[in-house]
Amino acid sequence: MTAVMNAYWLEQTEADVPGVNQWLSAGEKSRLAGMRFYKRRSEWRLGRWTAKRAVASCLNLANDIPSLQDIEIRPAPSGAPEVFLFNQKVDVSLSLSHRAGKAFCVIGLSKASLGCDLELVETRDHSFVTDFFTANEQKLISRAPADRRPMLATLLWSAKESALKALRVGLQMDTTLLEVSLADEILQPGEHSLQDDSAGWSTLLLRLVGDHVLHGWWRCTDSMVRTVVFNQSQ
Repeated sequence: MTAVMNAYWLEQTEADVPGVNQWLSAGEKSRLAGMRFYKRRSEWRLGRWTAKRAVASCLNLANDIPSLQDIEIRPAPSGAPEVFLFNQKVDVSLSLSHRAGKAFCVIGLSKASLGCDLELVETRDHSFVTDFFTANEQKLISRAPADRRPMLATLLWSAKESALKALRVGLQMDTTLLEVSLADEILQPGEHSLQDDSAGWSTLLLRLVGDHVLHGWWRCTDSMVRTVVFNQSQ
């Protein structure tokens, strides 16, 4: 569990999730029972396991299987996850993302809402870039070395996903209304190696049309990008 400003993050893989369901609350077991497809059930269990472990660690709670039943992650009307302990809402901000058998959870202890995202670095076609990125973001990608463009495009997209979660709007908002700013060193060869587990977090900034600014962090290891964005206006 690692601190980033006033937030904490945790990653887990499918191999970390117990085969039993005794760590789920009664409501969560009921929801799981309504899921027909194995992939959806597996991803949902991985997400809930990661979130509960993160909450227990962050709040100094017991994290054994029976005790985790007392923590419940419920969707708010907006779809954002909310934390309940003994059926009482806990005043924390939580965001969750999963991809390729791995889940990423971030918990904020301040009043700011947050969003996080986990993305696999992959090549994105030209139409994706022109549809979802601003003119300045497209220029940033085009002037980057060719071998770094997939990571850069993935990072920009991940930052937008995190920001939309922090704003509690999801993909209802046009992603070109958000513009991501990054430090110039991302364009330099050798920085932010995809395999370097010791890589720290770098800052990013997003501007929403108007004067609203969102602050965030990102890192890339094991060919996956993680981003976290805070919305201080909440």
